[in-house]
Amino acid sequence: MDNSKASSVVKVLSEALPYIQKLNGKTIVIKYGGNAMTDENLKIGFARDIVLLKQVGVNPVVVHGGGPQIASLLERVGKESKFIQGMRVTDTETMDIVEMVLGGLVNKSIVTMINQQGGRAVGLTGKDGSLIRATKMQMTSNVDDAPELIDLGHVGEVQTIDPSVVSMLDNDNFIPVIAPIGVGENGESYNINADIVAGKLATVLGAEKLILLTNTVGILDKQENLLTGLSAKEVDDYIADGTIHGGMLPKVNCALDAVKSGVKTSHIIDGRVEHAVLLELLTDEGVGTLLKG
Repeated sequence: MDNSKASSVVKVLSEALPYIQKLNGKTIVIKYGGNAMTDENLKIGFARDIVLLKQVGVNPVVVHGGGPQIASLLERVGKESKFIQGMRVTDTETMDIVEMVLGGLVNKSIVTMINQQGGRAVGLTGKDGSLIRATKMQMTSNVDDAPELIDLGHVGEVQTIDPSVVSMLDNDNFIPVIAPIGVGENGESYNINADIVAGKLATVLGAEKLILLTNTVGILDKQENLLTGLSAKEVDDYIADGTIHGGMLPKVNCALDAVKSGVKTSHIIDGRVEHAVLLELLTDEGVGTLLKG
């Protein structure tokens, strides 16, 4: 390494130091999905980011999705994917596949990836230790004059979260990796949106930060400029005037709910950028939108 490269490394480490000091001992919940889960270089970069955070005293908790992997396996077994208002209709057979993919294939792949980079990851679903208690999601049609109840099958909403198993792992220097599957009152499984699980978990854990990895640069204004450092009130205003709309709304609402419920800051960041998590947490510039209460 020549002197200029060495100086660059030292400069980066020096810039990161105050952020590392501020985050030491804090919990950060990270929703992992999108391109960051499918591109090999991004996957390795994400795993290294998580391991580095743990090494410098931060407690990362990973919640992951797996929609494309579920769709792929359903197609292979000849079962059509059906969505209503953006939610996957999940009958009993589909739920078996969802559980197999999220709790098995995807979860264990992420655990292995982090462990290969020197971490100590442990895979969980919301059923382990009754981590996520869930109820069946109730959805009605958009017909104003005669709204009807829509049966989505095993699609759930978070009822309660018991963080004890996650806290135990954190305190014992492990990295929890959580699949968003909840358990019902009678032991039935529910498929839950991973963003929602991450947001609720961040609230219950009293997390310093919630990070949502996406396939966009963050929240944009009407001129497509990146917005960051937004207060909850500013976000509400941008929703009201239509600046934030469409597919970004559920993610923004999740991030907003978290900061309104006590999480210090929420971050919607571009998971297509290599080492996006470290860039957002440990540099002055960041790579996405920061929301605060």
